[in-house]
Amino acid sequence: MTDTPHIPLTFGWEEWVGLPDLALPAIRAKVDTGARTSVLHAVDIEPFGTPDRPRVRFVVNPVPGRYDIEVACSADLVGQREVTSSNGETEWRYFIQTHVDIGGQLHPIEMSLTNRASMMYRMLIGRQALESLGAMVDPTAAHRLPVLSYDVYSRADAPKAVKRPLRLAVLTQDAGNYSIRALIRAAQARDHVIEAIETSRCYMNINVTRPEVHYDGKPLPQFDAIIPRIGVPMTSYGLAVVRQFETTGAWCLNRSSAISASRDKLHALQVMARKGIPMPVTAFAKSPKDTDYVVKLVGGAPLVVKLTKGAQGRGVVLAETELAAASVISAFRDLDAELLTQEFIKEADGEDLRCLVIGSKVVAAMKRKAKIGDFRANLHQGGKALSVEISEEEADIAVKAARALGLQVAGVDILRSNSGPKVLEVNSSPGLQGIEKASGVDVADLIIRHIESRLRPVQHLPKTNPRAKRRE
Repeated sequence: MTDTPHIPLTFGWEEWVGLPDLALPAIRAKVDTGARTSVLHAVDIEPFGTPDRPRVRFVVNPVPGRYDIEVACSADLVGQREVTSSNGETEWRYFIQTHVDIGGQLHPIEMSLTNRASMMYRMLIGRQALESLGAMVDPTAAHRLPVLSYDVYSRADAPKAVKRPLRLAVLTQDAGNYSIRALIRAAQARDHVIEAIETSRCYMNINVTRPEVHYDGKPLPQFDAIIPRIGVPMTSYGLAVVRQFETTGAWCLNRSSAISASRDKLHALQVMARKGIPMPVTAFAKSPKDTDYVVKLVGGAPLVVKLTKGAQGRGVVLAETELAAASVISAFRDLDAELLTQEFIKEADGEDLRCLVIGSKVVAAMKRKAKIGDFRANLHQGGKALSVEISEEEADIAVKAARALGLQVAGVDILRSNSGPKVLEVNSSPGLQGIEKASGVDVADLIIRHIESRLRPVQHLPKTNPRAKRRE
């Protein structure tokens, strides 16, 4: 079907039309020359989008009396204007432009959105639309145009609704970094409402009946999904905020328990060890008296000493000798820091793999190579990102590691050793810039699509419509 600039049309006082842009293949409309503008029934109306492309999302119950049938829609917003109805009520309404399907031909039409739950017709075609269509009205007849049926909404092969616009939030301390901007771009490209929320500025109303997260002096709205991007310094408070969002019923891309496990390297290694996931030999002790033992457990020097809580290669030291290892361990303990020792995989030669896992699949991978003189391949430590092909075994191990910790999205770091791939650590907030550039994969878009796949519109079957606005 294509836009048709003008064809003669004759409407009856009642007609069936389709609104294909809104996934509404059939809707019965009243043709009313007494009304200036056209109207579509809508509830849960919410503006979103960007200043250069404002949008609005809403829900339509196309079949009168059937509130279990819901179609979630979104459309370009053309304005907001005051409208006075036939009964004298005045309200501000959002106006959209979409296409109306009349006998297989598409015509642009402008309409306002309002709750018409108490009305017989879910749509009203006003004289402004009739004039733009060059149409006439036969007030003595109904259905001068092809007759459709509401049966299309119950067929197994019925057209699916436009992907439900979701309300999303990204928890971050830096809304300007690449990963956050990429996620916002990807979400907006798929018509979702998304905002970056500064984690440290969230505060919580913790109660049994109505738990809330507050921000800037008022409670935040109910979000469909939360994307936690919590920096290591914000881990403790950030986890409390994520838990509170979980309490409100929001779906979290990575749950607080999974983030907590991944942030504690010792905890993460213990969990993965129970699942049989290969990793470098690791040792942990509290007492200074056991320093020599933990060094020997990992095969002696050279060995790696690392803090149990850290990220981006910070708090990771290569000890070339056992004397150096003892000195580093002593210095860390003087700072009251928990640390572990780990065997040094020399054959990795300053390289590791970063596998980006979403759900149950590795969607992108890169090889990170340490700068000259360093063994840490982290990009934040000057490492270089390169494209790479990974094996099925490496992909399988990466997915198992993410799954073991309960992460929906994870960056799994793997070393290639003479005895096979070994998981170094798992990151719950992996950076996107390096891996997108190295792999050519739009990871941010895949994350948003994964969220969509996990969230579905909930159909309610109330005996009466709780959203209906009473009309006198």
